[in-house]
Amino acid sequence: MANWELKSCADSTAVAVQCAAEFISWAAPTSAPRSVALSGGRIAQDFFRAVARLAKGGGQSLAHVHFFWADERCVPPYHAESNYRSAAELLFTPLGLPTQNLHRILGEAEPEFAAREAESELRRLAPTCSTGQPMLDLVLLGMGEDGHIASLFPGEPAAAVNSPSVYRAVTASKPPPRRITLGYAAIAAAREVWVLVSGPGKGEALRESLFPEPRTPLARALHERGRSRIFTDITL
Repeated sequence: MANWELKSCADSTAVAVQCAAEFISWAAPTSAPRSVALSGGRIAQDFFRAVARLAKGGGQSLAHVHFFWADERCVPPYHAESNYRSAAELLFTPLGLPTQNLHRILGEAEPEFAAREAESELRRLAPTCSTGQPMLDLVLLGMGEDGHIASLFPGEPAAAVNSPSVYRAVTASKPPPRRITLGYAAIAAAREVWVLVSGPGKGEALRESLFPEPRTPLARALHERGRSRIFTDITL
């Protein structure tokens, strides 16, 4: 039985809006804070806009949600390539979210230090699972044309793929190369993982990712988890 749930959407706008609507339901105020790790990219930006619009329209507060990152580029926080910047401009500022809930990766710092700080910050707020990984409530991922997720790219050596590091510094195969990413073990430990896949040239990688054998980074992440959700406008 497949360990993923496919949410078929009409187009890229529908991918972002449907995921945003489910996020709003998921983030409904509870007695406990929630934790989510965000990703970057075009579809993530559409998602941020949709969440801000739906939260404002429904009068829903996200002040109990703590925001972390699935990955970040090694640039200052308001650099054009910063994943933090797009989330800040499109989601955090429009909703006036409290700064103490925004746990950005220090992209301007030395990468190994930034990875350690990001892990420490996540462990400060998230419970630990039986494998020793901090448990995010939700990880939101995109997928590239090569099947990469966060900044986990194809072709990494086995030692890196199997690393128990929560966050680690990586050299990506696309610019900007210096990045910090969640590891596979941390993604596997999350209570929920949602993947947004939209855009030309991604159909083959998505199909390969849904085979039982892990052929792509997304496939590996799905394989290591009990259940994940995929929002896509790609016809399989």
